[in-house]
Amino acid sequence: MAITAKQVKELRDSSGVGMMDAKKALTATDGDMEAAVDWLRTKGLAKAAKKSDRTAAEGLVGVAVKGNVAVAVEVNSETDFVAKNAEFQELVAGVTTAALGASDVEALQEADMGGKTVSVVVGEKIVTIGENMTVRRMAKLEGDVLATYVHNAAAPNMGQIGVLVALKGGNEEIAKQICMHVAATNPASLNENDIDPAMVEREKNVLTEQARESGKPENIIENMIKGRMRKFFEEVTLVNQKFVINPDITVAQAAKEAGAEVTGFVRLAVGEGIEKKVEDFAAEVAKTMGG
Repeated sequence: MAITAKQVKELRDSSGVGMMDAKKALTATDGDMEAAVDWLRTKGLAKAAKKSDRTAAEGLVGVAVKGNVAVAVEVNSETDFVAKNAEFQELVAGVTTAALGASDVEALQEADMGGKTVSVVVGEKIVTIGENMTVRRMAKLEGDVLATYVHNAAAPNMGQIGVLVALKGGNEEIAKQICMHVAATNPASLNENDIDPAMVEREKNVLTEQARESGKPENIIENMIKGRMRKFFEEVTLVNQKFVINPDITVAQAAKEAGAEVTGFVRLAVGEGIEKKVEDFAAEVAKTMGG
């Protein structure tokens, strides 16, 4: 029978295996979901699948550059302790290198990593290390000049925050400085044209309501909104932000002085957007002890 993309995604989400492994399992079992899970177990992926429902919100972001391509990859683990483990860090380095030749995170799952796919290698590490792990996100940039930066580095080219910056012209020194700026300020977009329209509309609505509470005429309110929106764009768009190294100029001005133009940036922080389960350790111990 024909296996649909929806079935593959459902099995991937429930088991934690790679896309191709999920498809193979469903094909081998004529689309029977339970049988497909059993098929995965026979292939040695059972322990990894059992851990797939556990929240992995820690980990590391790895960065790499090759030629005119830069990549950042977030690999998650359940605990910060494992993120400090040399075996996990070796995994992050390997996945990041593999990402240089992948178009997106789906393709990365099936990319070659020492003769095995990334998804298979990650599954094996889940079994040996004993925690759920996921290759959650990746992002790529191309440019004439590229630079990377990691904040709270755990090892070379990997840390809690990974940043990429691409320039047209300029040099790596100014690109590195802008990377550090991005890590510190977390801009929402490169410029006004790139910002999420929904974010702009939401901000405009809030500012409009605030202005109307002043009781001023509509024409005055309109001018107030224009000024406040200019301030908003200065705060959230990279090229318009005050450069952290020299607040007297903007990032765009700093780049221009170095003969460059910022063409793109990426900032990935470990665990952002993941809802973490907060556990009361003392209560858990007391419960275990029967207290």
